[in-house]
Amino acid sequence: MVKHPPGPSSAKKAPRKQPKKKARDPQATPAMQQWSRFKKQHPDCVLLFRMGDFYELFNEDAVHVSKLLGLTLTQRSEGVPMAGVPAHALEAYLRRLVEHGQRVAICDQIQDPRDAKGVVDRAVTRLVTPGTLVDETLLDEAACNHVAAFILDPEPAVAIAELSTGRFQVAAQPELALLDVLVAMGPSELLYEDTLEEPPEIARRCAELTGCALTSRPAWSFAQSDARERLESHFGVNTLEGFGLSKGDIELSPAGGLLRYLQETQACDDQNSPSRLSHLQPPQRINDGTGLHIDAISIRSLEIERTLRSGQVDGSLLAALQSCTTPMGKRLFRQWLCFPLGDVETIESRQDIVQVFFDDRALANSLSKQIAPIQDVARIVGRIATRRATPRDLVALGQSISRLDGLIGPLDAAPALAPFQERLEKLSDQLRPLSRDIVEACVDSPPPHLRDGGLFRTGIDAALDEARTLQTDASGWLANYQASLIEETSIPSLKVGYNKVFGYYIEVTHLHTSNVPDHFSRKQTLKNAERYITPELKEFEEKILHAKTLSVEREQTLFEDFCHRAQDAAASISDFAVLVSEIDVLLCFAENAVAYKHVRPKISKEPVLSIEGGRHPVLDRMLRDGFVPNDTELGGAADLNSPPLGLITGPNMAGKSTYIRQVALLVLLAHTGSFIPAEKATIGLTDRIFTRIGASDELHAGASTFMVEMTETANILHHATDRSLVILDEIGRGTSTLDGLSLAWAITESLASIGCRTLFATHYHELTTLADTHANIKNLHVTVREWGDQIVFLHRVEPGRTDRSYGIHVARIAGVPKETLQRASELLDSLAVEHSSALPDRPNNDNEQLSLFASSTEHPAMQELRDLQLDTMTPMAAFDLLRKINSDINNTPPPSV
Repeated sequence: MVKHPPGPSSAKKAPRKQPKKKARDPQATPAMQQWSRFKKQHPDCVLLFRMGDFYELFNEDAVHVSKLLGLTLTQRSEGVPMAGVPAHALEAYLRRLVEHGQRVAICDQIQDPRDAKGVVDRAVTRLVTPGTLVDETLLDEAACNHVAAFILDPEPAVAIAELSTGRFQVAAQPELALLDVLVAMGPSELLYEDTLEEPPEIARRCAELTGCALTSRPAWSFAQSDARERLESHFGVNTLEGFGLSKGDIELSPAGGLLRYLQETQACDDQNSPSRLSHLQPPQRINDGTGLHIDAISIRSLEIERTLRSGQVDGSLLAALQSCTTPMGKRLFRQWLCFPLGDVETIESRQDIVQVFFDDRALANSLSKQIAPIQDVARIVGRIATRRATPRDLVALGQSISRLDGLIGPLDAAPALAPFQERLEKLSDQLRPLSRDIVEACVDSPPPHLRDGGLFRTGIDAALDEARTLQTDASGWLANYQASLIEETSIPSLKVGYNKVFGYYIEVTHLHTSNVPDHFSRKQTLKNAERYITPELKEFEEKILHAKTLSVEREQTLFEDFCHRAQDAAASISDFAVLVSEIDVLLCFAENAVAYKHVRPKISKEPVLSIEGGRHPVLDRMLRDGFVPNDTELGGAADLNSPPLGLITGPNMAGKSTYIRQVALLVLLAHTGSFIPAEKATIGLTDRIFTRIGASDELHAGASTFMVEMTETANILHHATDRSLVILDEIGRGTSTLDGLSLAWAITESLASIGCRTLFATHYHELTTLADTHANIKNLHVTVREWGDQIVFLHRVEPGRTDRSYGIHVARIAGVPKETLQRASELLDSLAVEHSSALPDRPNNDNEQLSLFASSTEHPAMQELRDLQLDTMTPMAAFDLLRKINSDINNTPPPSV
């Protein structure tokens, strides 16, 4: 039988290829498409996306923030990484994100989900960056929250704004001084041109010293032509000359770039709305050269704001003297410390007011009681302008301004207070009506928000009262309606009730359902009863629900009306805040003077410095009676009996560094108008305070400790004048002994030639010889008393020099092992002999000064050895010569042969 190959009909069918399932795009869902759109609009922000009761984070945002804040990282069904925070806790998480330097875009649902057909409409309603915070919960009341922008080309300039108060300032500075301005202002966020791949050095240095966040901006946003037009448009003027800014001023560029940034961050849901920045004040120039300048290094070294060791406010000058009662006063106190005055008249006018408060304690206490309840009206105006105000803000504003009359009265007590009284009276016409209306209209204890109303009193608005009456009378109407239905139907158990699910209803038990009238419409069946509705009850329900909505809407309208009135009075409210803050700080100065025995320093136009019984303002408060006071005398160039440069020697731990810091801080406080901790003081006007105290490596900049030290010293030598105060501590330690001593010697001579008031603490005792040859240099030393092998630090600075540092004694106190101390003592004795034999006698004239660094005088035996003719000498003759040289060196007679 022949087998035929199988035909088509008998062939095994190949399996049909199923079409491949298309992989689902994780971003394809409507919600994720919406998220992607907003993320593209704000790529540099963490996007918080509102979904129900949570703000969700997706993709890289979720991964990043989960690590940053410790959130649980999950994923959507599409595999998209996800993390979230509860909506009710948003502010707490926002604060943490901002503290980490993050920019946050908040995307809210702007549509009721019940009205949505598909995905809910959303919009980015708020941008939160470290420098643009206005919410009370996100801010430190005692610290300004500045955002700054700077340029370096064609010339350095900076603009600084505080959105929470509306303050706006500009400055043109040399590049070195620009960092000083930035550090003194302490921005939370710094904008720079993105022309470079990395932030410029000045931005990195500012971030290191202040902890500010760095934000790059397009270079074109700083274009001067656009900047000028933007500033003129925002402030509604045709020229900026009224603000002290001319057409070509370099400050316009950063000011315009900063204004653009503020407009972008504050116009999320209302494009370019000027009302969001209506409180922004016209730009003012800062640091015009008339004040006492403190550079960034000195602010840090003198621990004005934070301590060097811990970086905390506690232990700083600011913390020690801060006793202001208002948030505005606390911020102004810091500003006055970082930007002291530079003219006698203004300093003395502040001193006059402090003197009044010091002498008249009843007046001071009366004013303190008046300003204590005043809240942060400067920032309240900022929140009103940026639409972040709450009912509590409005009430606080009204109650705070109502203190105006209570302040004006006591100010009539002294002529020195007349300027404050006049300025407050000028504000009263606009502020009194606003305050009166707010206080009369609003309840004393307002709700935190307006979602349920409750801000305004009954009787202040007819439409609001009518809506509220409908709600309050509902129970009475329902009781009457229930009674009429019982009478009509003869059903004694009939009840009229309400729940959130079904609204109003009429409930009848099954026993009486046969008696229910035909016009009752069944609404719900229960186990033992039926629930009904009637046209009359339905109409009442709609009326009541509408009344609730109407009531809240009416309160919202009234609230916005008051906010608009406050915006119109923003300039006057800001002026009121400034006056209150100034009074608060001056009261603080007086309180410190009374409590800690501060005295009024005399301010002189001569470059002198005379302090009797001066005390360190921080340690004096900590130690109270245990702190040892010291005098300081650094005279002007004409008074050679009190030279301007003092060389301070003495042991470690004896108080040299404390003393020189103390003098700098007292000079600083005197220039703010404050009294100072001393018995008596005359302080000459000072243009700059320079410090060179301590050092550390700056590896990121390729600078060693010694390089940092020399850089800072170079800055002092280039910029110090005869009106400067220079504080130096241990110059030259970072290199070899001879190099360091040479540099310290030359630096001292240079400063002496400048004539600036200088205190130089050093362990180079050789420098003390300079006082013998330079009339404007004197020696000071910190006294100690020796007791056996122990020493006692007396912490007294007195004239004269010392030639010991007592380093081994200090090492013993520190707990160095005895064996190590013994060996150190042996080495010290040996090295001291060699060192003293290598040194010449103390020089007596300028021509001999440099002999300190030359070799010692050669002994005659050296020349005698050079003259020997060894080839012709017998061994015995050579031996006799050696014995003679030995006896000459030791001053002994040669031994007899």
